[in-house]
Amino acid sequence: MRQAVAVARTQRGMGLFGLLFLLVLIGAVVLVGLKVFPTVNEYLTIKRAVNKIAASKPANVEDVRRAFEATKAVEYSIVSIGAKDLAVTKSGDDLVIAFAYNVEIELIPPVYLLMKYRGQAQ
Repeated sequence: MRQAVAVARTQRGMGLFGLLFLLVLIGAVVLVGLKVFPTVNEYLTIKRAVNKIAASKPANVEDVRRAFEATKAVEYSIVSIGAKDLAVTKSGDDLVIAFAYNVEIELIPPVYLLMKYRGQAQ
C-alpha cells in the first residue's frame, strides 16, 4: 500500500477580498480621472487661446479682452474665466497675459477636489 505523503501547498493568486479591493481602487481612480479631465481640457484651451492672443501682438488691454471674448464665444469649453479675469501687464514693449482660477470638483458628496490652475502667455 502506498503511504499518503503530505505536501505543503502554497496558495497562488488573489483572493476574493483582494480582488474586490483592487476593483474599488481602480474605480476610484477612474472616477477622479473622468471628473478631472474636462477641467484639464479647459485649462489647455485657455492657455492655447492666451498664447494665440499674445502672438498677435495686441496694442492694448481692451484688444486683449476683446480677442479673448471672441475666442470664448467660439470655444464653448471655456466657462471658468472671462476676459475681466485676465491679468494684463506691460513688459517692455509687449503685453504679458496671465490668468489664474480655481475649480471645485464634487467627487462624492461631501468630498470635493480643488484644482488650482495658473498660466501665462509665452
